[in-house]
Amino acid sequence: MKVILIEDVKSLGKKGEIVNVNDGYARNFILPKKLGIEATGKNINDLKLKKAHDDKVAQEQLEAAQSLRKDIEAGQITLSIKTGEGGRAFGSIAAKEIAEAVKEQMGYEVDKKKVQLGEPIKTLGTHTVPVKLHPKVTAGLKVVVNEA
Repeated sequence: MKVILIEDVKSLGKKGEIVNVNDGYARNFILPKKLGIEATGKNINDLKLKKAHDDKVAQEQLEAAQSLRKDIEAGQITLSIKTGEGGRAFGSIAAKEIAEAVKEQMGYEVDKKKVQLGEPIKTLGTHTVPVKLHPKVTAGLKVVVNEA
């Protein structure tokens, strides 16, 4: 029996795949647990339409992320930290502060988890911080750190 998987099934296939299984396995396990549906002509057509819609939505999200990358790379944010004698910094700038500054200074919502800062910024000057906007799009954000 051919079955369209609604959920990922271990050792059988991933969501959206059409797989061939034994009739008993389909009747007693896959269908009752709502892990899949029978692969009729209507269901296969619905699956194709859903995949086309998902592809369109994914493409729109990619284009939105690419335009946001251009805006972020064109601008910069300015932050300040306290310094002592010899330019030694007290404290540091973490991803949370960078995300808040992007929201305040540029007007874009950026999740602090998307700011890929290896370690907090502890020096003055200009730093380029990667911001992951989409699995395929990463922007380089300029962060200018001044004395407070």
